[in-house]
Amino acid sequence: MPRLQPQDPVAVAEALGREEPTRADLKLLSKHFLAVLAMKAPGHSVEVRVPPYAAAQVIPGVRHTRGTPPAVVELDAATWVALATGEVTWDAALAEGRIRASGQRADLSTYLPLIP
Repeated sequence: MPRLQPQDPVAVAEALGREEPTRADLKLLSKHFLAVLAMKAPGHSVEVRVPPYAAAQVIPGVRHTRGTPPAVVELDAATWVALATGEVTWDAALAEGRIRASGQRADLSTYLPLIP
């Protein structure tokens, strides 16, 4: 069973509904949306890191087992939630310096947003 699992829909809706999300909200939403991305784009060629809450390997391609993965995306929780919900686009967040991405498959724009 994968480590990350989608969270309870009621808890997700409550966390998304708060004007000022708490640390607990950001943790829940970060893990939830990483789990959703892993389901939408299963694989091991890109590691998406949302410190300090979680990381997930996604997108088909070269499998990585140790050391630095072939592609890495790192971003803060607020940016990750904004991307997942469509509040900000990949290109805008990248241009603003809110995303650190390296590697050939590190562009997640085709998978975002994660909710309609």
